[in-house]
Amino acid sequence: MVDDFPEWDAESIRRRIAELPAGSISMKTIKGKEQPYLQWTQDGKTKSRYLKASEREAVIAQVEERKRLEAELAKKGDVGGSSALTVAAPAEFNTNCLIGSALERFASFVEGWKRRACFVALEKYLQSSNDGKVLILYGLRRTGKSTMLRQAILRMTADQRAQSAYITVTPGDSLAMLNRDLRALYDAGFTCVFVDEVTMLDDFIESASLFSDIYAALGMKVVLSGTDSLGFLFSEDEQLYDRCAFIHTTFISYGEFERVLGIRGVDAYIEYGGTMSMSGVNYNTASPFATAQSADEYVDSAIAKNIQHSLRCYQHGGHFRRLQELYDKDELTSVINRVVEDVNHQFTLRVIERDFVSNDLAISAANLRKDPNSPSDVLDRIDVAEVTEKLRRLLDILNAPERTVPIDGAAVSEIKEYLDLLDLTVEIPLVDASDYNARQTRTAISQPGLRFAQAKALVNSLLEDNEFRAISLSERKAVAERILSEVRGRMLEDAILLETSIANPLAEVFKMQFPVGEFDMVVFWPDRGTCSLYEVKHSSEEHANQRRHLLNEEMLRMAELRFGTVEDRVVLYRGEARTIDGISYVNVEEYLRSL
Repeated sequence: MVDDFPEWDAESIRRRIAELPAGSISMKTIKGKEQPYLQWTQDGKTKSRYLKASEREAVIAQVEERKRLEAELAKKGDVGGSSALTVAAPAEFNTNCLIGSALERFASFVEGWKRRACFVALEKYLQSSNDGKVLILYGLRRTGKSTMLRQAILRMTADQRAQSAYITVTPGDSLAMLNRDLRALYDAGFTCVFVDEVTMLDDFIESASLFSDIYAALGMKVVLSGTDSLGFLFSEDEQLYDRCAFIHTTFISYGEFERVLGIRGVDAYIEYGGTMSMSGVNYNTASPFATAQSADEYVDSAIAKNIQHSLRCYQHGGHFRRLQELYDKDELTSVINRVVEDVNHQFTLRVIERDFVSNDLAISAANLRKDPNSPSDVLDRIDVAEVTEKLRRLLDILNAPERTVPIDGAAVSEIKEYLDLLDLTVEIPLVDASDYNARQTRTAISQPGLRFAQAKALVNSLLEDNEFRAISLSERKAVAERILSEVRGRMLEDAILLETSIANPLAEVFKMQFPVGEFDMVVFWPDRGTCSLYEVKHSSEEHANQRRHLLNEEMLRMAELRFGTVEDRVVLYRGEARTIDGISYVNVEEYLRSL
């Protein structure tokens, strides 16, 4: 304790404070008895933990020691972490602002956590000479933004942390309140400020230039973070033009998913990929895609409300265009869900307007009929209408007669534009081998877990069907797994096409379709006049059918005619590396990891 060690300097006191529990002791009446709880604030929210009898005395003593240490630190004039720095006391802030020992404790929560690849760009901004720009860290929920900010603070030197502050914007905060705190921080000598959830400010878009034109121009490093990606893009267009740099966190590759979270396997990535979740150790331990309901809530809060909030705040709500009525009637989430479910990834008016039919179910039924090992017509005997109706209810999808707002092609195009800006949807090129100029695209979902959650909902609805329940347990399991395997296979193709395209910006990456058959992926290098051909298989076993297209002389001739010398012919699958008939078999996880 400080009274026992009067020679302790401020730095020693801060280190000891960081080791002690934050918060205070509160008493709650449970079943007529008062019980002690440790209560603290984290990420702007009040949290508490019940103190067991065996730990009460020690924890209470630690809390009291921390309070005495903080009082001693204040006497030394070192609330912010440096005896040479005079800062405003936390009680004087208008917003939720952390400095000094509170900031250090806040950052220490992520000690030992692995960092995302884009963290390098964040640290580069913080360490570079000031150029008057603000840094914007944005992306959908649960993609690691707040964790990256904590990691940046944790890696600072003691002097750098002493001159840094972390502000979390909460509902009810205004830009005027935030401006007063920023001014107080600047006047006190702070040189770096992190503002999290800044897009929650209703007047952020219209007044964002405050951060660049005043505080960044005065020499402060300003990092803005938030989940409303559109809000940042609108502010760049309106207020922060050429005065900001961007780091986007929404897309999470397989390699990063495996490296940071410690989860191996493409199936785990397909099921949970898209968020920093399911690590069991760090980040979020529960996936938003674990159930159809939680996935729907994620779509609503992270995507639909993202679009709605940004449009409401942009130009004082005057930029809804044709989406105004859809927003007013709360039907935007239904439209987004319809798009995600569509197995062909065709974001068209026809898909949205037609009555819902599960494409996964139809394709799985056809494949089960012709399965060479154990053909089955079980999906032909179930009540398809009843199953799809259950699935429709699970996914909160509205059919045309149930919607109050008619959806025309223009409204659909606008929704697609915003989904593209959020990086939720990505276009994958389709090349027709017979007509090179007739190029088309299909829309892939960049968060695979979101798509897979709805496939699981289909299986759950199947299990409730009376005809389906009449067959044996082993057959039910086999059919359910077959359906999910079909979905995994198609999603694996999309993931490989998307990641290969991102990793090879100088190449053209696409699927090549023939009158009969296709190459799942072609990587064309225009500068070299060469290409590589790929088949993508979810299987872990090798068989001749997987490479038949790569051995087809006519298909190879047409590919070389359009895209030059074929350098490689590869089957990406889940088995061991090998070469058969001149075709390279490559483990798909190793391939994705190498990107």
